[in-house]
Amino acid sequence: MRERHADHYALAPILAEALAALALPPEAGDRLAVTGTGSLPSCFPVTALATASIGAAGLAVSELLGLSGPAPAVTVDRHLASAWFGTSVRPQGWKLPAAWDPIAGDYQAADGWIRLHTNAPHHRAAALAILDCPGEREAVTAAVARTAAEDLEGAILRAGGCAAAMRGPDDWEGLDQGRAVRAEPLVAVAERPVQHRSPWRPDPARPLAGIRVLDLTRILAGPVATRVLAGLGADVLRIDPPGWDEPSLAPDVTLGKVCTRLDLRQVDDRRHFETLLAEADILVHGYRPDALERLGYGAARRRALNPDLIDVALCAYGWTGPWAGRRGFDSLVQMATGIAAAGQRWKQADRPVPLPVQALDHATGYLMAAAAVRGLIARQRDGHAVIARLSLARTARLLTDHPGSAPGPAFGGYRDADYAPEIEDTAWGPALRLHAPVRIEGAPLRWDRPACDLGTAEAAQVRHFGGARLSGSKAAPGSRSAIN
Repeated sequence: MRERHADHYALAPILAEALAALALPPEAGDRLAVTGTGSLPSCFPVTALATASIGAAGLAVSELLGLSGPAPAVTVDRHLASAWFGTSVRPQGWKLPAAWDPIAGDYQAADGWIRLHTNAPHHRAAALAILDCPGEREAVTAAVARTAAEDLEGAILRAGGCAAAMRGPDDWEGLDQGRAVRAEPLVAVAERPVQHRSPWRPDPARPLAGIRVLDLTRILAGPVATRVLAGLGADVLRIDPPGWDEPSLAPDVTLGKVCTRLDLRQVDDRRHFETLLAEADILVHGYRPDALERLGYGAARRRALNPDLIDVALCAYGWTGPWAGRRGFDSLVQMATGIAAAGQRWKQADRPVPLPVQALDHATGYLMAAAAVRGLIARQRDGHAVIARLSLARTARLLTDHPGSAPGPAFGGYRDADYAPEIEDTAWGPALRLHAPVRIEGAPLRWDRPACDLGTAEAAQVRHFGGARLSGSKAAPGSRSAIN
C-alpha cells in the first residue's frame, strides 16, 4: 500500500484484516495507492476505516480482473472516502427530506442513556406504546426519564421496536453478545462446488457487466453494497415490500438500480421472486437471520432454487450469541458496543457522542461488495459458490480495535470540486454526484441509471432478468438499460 498519511498506523492494519477476512492475498495491498488529505473527527480512525473498506472492494475487483490478465492498480482518495460515508448526492433546486423522525434520538433514562430508532412507522408505534405517551419529544423525554435504560430497551424490543441502551466499551466486552461477536470473523465465508460452471468472464473495462444482482436490503449497508456493484456494471434489481420507503436515503443509494416491489406473502409475487432468484448470480440480503426462513426462503430453499448462487447476508448484532436476531441499525450498534460512550469521554460531553457518519453501515456495505466480488473470484477460479455473512457489530470491532483519533488535518467538508460536472436527472430533480472515491485502472466506476424512487418499476416489467426492456425507465443518455 502506497500512502504517506499520518494515520497509516490505523489504515494498514484495518486493510490487512479486511483482505485476510476476504481471503485475498496480503500482497494485493501493494496495488493500493492512497491520495487526498483530511480525517473525520472522532476518537476512532473513521477515515482510515472508510479508506480501507473502499480499498478492499477495489482490490477485490483487481483480483477478479487479475484472473485473466494484469491485475490493475487501485487508488482511493481519502477525502472522497470520507465524503461518500456521508452523502454522495447534492440536490440542485430541491432538498433531501429530514434523515430522522422527530422523536428519534438519544434520551436520558433513569440510570443512563438510551437511543430510540423510530424512522419506520411500526418502530415508532412500538416505542410510543411502551412509553404510553404522545408522539412529541417533550412527552417522550419525560416518559423515558422514569425508566431504567436497559429495562426500556428490552420492553421496546419485545414490542417490535428498535432501541439501544448506551453501554461502555467494557460493558459490551463483558456481555455474552460482545464475546460472541469477538469470536466471529469479519467476513464469514463458506464455499461449495457449483453445479454449473458459468461461461461469464469479467470485462476489463466494465468488470461486472452481465452479472445479475438481486437486492433485498434496506437502510443502509446493503444498499451501499449494491450501489458499488451497479457502479461496476452489474444489473441490480432492488425489491422492497409494499409500503416501505426511505425518502431521505433513496436519492443516495438507488443510483444505478432498478427498483420494484413484491409481496412475498402473495402467491404470484412469490412465483415471480423465485424466477428472479433462480436467474441471479448474486443475492444480497439484510433481513434478520430468521426472517427469510419464516417466509419460506431459508438457506436450504435458496440453494434448491439456485445452487450456484453467491449469497451475501448482513445482520446488526452478529450471527451468534443471544442477540443474533435482534433488530438494529448503525446508530443503535454504536450505542450498544461502547462507541458512543467512548466518544462522550473523548469529547468530555454530557451526552452520547456517536461517530460523525454512519461509518458502520458504509464500511460494512463496501465489505459486502468486496465479498460479492470475492464470490465471483471463487466461482471463476475454483468453481465454488460462496456464502458470506457480515454484521455491523463485527465491523464495529474492526474500528474499535484501533482506537485513537487521526493526527493531521481534519476533513474539510464538501467542496465544489468533489462533484462530477454532469447533472444527474434523479426522480426528485437534478443533482450532482460525488466523484467516485476509488479508481480501478482501466475500469472506472460509473452508473448507467440515475437514482430512482423505490418501487419505480412495476413488477410486471421485470418478470425476469432477461425480459423486455423496462418501459418508462430513465437510463442515462447513451447508456444501456440495467435490466434488458
